[in-house]
Amino acid sequence: MSDPIAQPLDGVRIVEFASFVAGPSAGMALAQLGADVIRVDPLGGNADYRRWPLSDRTGESLYWNSLNRGKRSVAVDVRSDAGRELLLNLATAPGADAGIVVDNAVGRSWFSYETLRARREDVIAVRVQGRADGGPAVDYTVNGAAGVADLTGPVYTDAPVNHVLPAWDLLCGQQVVSSVLAALRRRDRTGHGALVEIALADVAMAAVANMGWFSEAAERGDRVRHGNHVYGGFGVDFATADGDRVMIVALTPRQWKAIGEATGTAEVFAALSASLHADFFTDEGRYEHRGVIEAVLTPWFAKNSTSHVHAALQNAGVLWGPYRSAAGVAADFAADPASEPVLESLVQPGVGEVISANSAARFDSQYSGSVPAAPLGHDTDAVLSEVLGLDAGELGRLRDDGVIG
Repeated sequence: MSDPIAQPLDGVRIVEFASFVAGPSAGMALAQLGADVIRVDPLGGNADYRRWPLSDRTGESLYWNSLNRGKRSVAVDVRSDAGRELLLNLATAPGADAGIVVDNAVGRSWFSYETLRARREDVIAVRVQGRADGGPAVDYTVNGAAGVADLTGPVYTDAPVNHVLPAWDLLCGQQVVSSVLAALRRRDRTGHGALVEIALADVAMAAVANMGWFSEAAERGDRVRHGNHVYGGFGVDFATADGDRVMIVALTPRQWKAIGEATGTAEVFAALSASLHADFFTDEGRYEHRGVIEAVLTPWFAKNSTSHVHAALQNAGVLWGPYRSAAGVAADFAADPASEPVLESLVQPGVGEVISANSAARFDSQYSGSVPAAPLGHDTDAVLSEVLGLDAGELGRLRDDGVIG
């Protein structure tokens, strides 16, 4: 039996001193790639330690335990000089694949890049900010400021609609991962460290600009809302006879043809196309007449069972997907774990059995595997001993002084 292939980031050590979504999601992604990610928290936990959702079984944060899988956990009193010294030493410890920090410690002068660099010239510090000017921001505030909330929601209201998924936080986290790897690559080649600052507001603004939405608004004004319709093409949801809903989308001529075949409406649409002088095999034609197309398709979905609809769409090659609740996804996974191979069931200490996830990136056709989050401070002694060389006596004195838990 051959030895298992090493994970891409085996041997790389990263110190994460961050809270909430962007920084911790980056740390988790790096850990899933094989990095030794050491999360450092204040004694008693950071501001996100008790963030919802909480487990009904134990009251523990499902959020915290999910975002911190695969990391080692160190807890120190970062308000004390001794605790800050420990964190600084961990962040700048020697090693070709060490001296890498991910944080959102904005405003902490004692943890500035200049302070870190004074201890290690080639340190890599990737810092998450709210705004580039140093001001605070979170996903909900930048989403509204980028204009996305005004584009989201039903057509019958002009009230802004937030979304529950922290999309900009998660995208920011992946920007952190890219920056860590790019800075490490540069350091390997040149010996130079880096300060990388990533503002959440910049992530949102850049993403919206890169899709052309600001340029469109500058030319045409604000886009009207479309509810669940796909902008610039055809795609919308339909209700089946059982009251379930499915989403269908046509982005290509082949996908449009498949919709007609699945629903038996190909001849109807051919006649409509001729009478309306519209080409339904183009995005423009489908988008202009999306209301008519929806009206033609609605009766077919309404008279057929969910199982029949799913089978017909699948067999015809339609681009489609079901609408499921989160509880529905959990139930489906419990009934058939192989249906969602990226998910994994594991026992989280302090919580019990939870639904976890592998990295979505499959290296050599293999998922990363998933491990539980370590309890807060679980690895404090081991990390301080291994990385900083502290012996049992020194650890005991730090504990007696209240610097470590």
